[in-house]
Amino acid sequence: MPLKKGSSRNTVSSNVKELVDKYEDTGKIGTSRPASKKKAVKQAVAISLKKAGKSKYYNNSTAKKTSGKKGTKAKSRSKKS
Repeated sequence: MPLKKGSSRNTVSSNVKELVDKYEDTGKIGTSRPASKKKAVKQAVAISLKKAGKSKYYNNSTAKKTSGKKGTKAKSRSKKS
């Protein structure tokens, strides 16, 4: 069965479950043969997130928005007398 389309947590989760079940049956995920179930699960997560267009490490909703200009703050200088 092909992987589901979508980027929701439930869709990604069901895709991971499907890939891990397939690994347990055939010993393969796609064309690769992970050495252990732990590696197979990691690979299944990566495949599912890639399909959803997401990243494991970068969350678009909490990203900081910057103006693109660095060092634009005014520096205060103390006067020496």
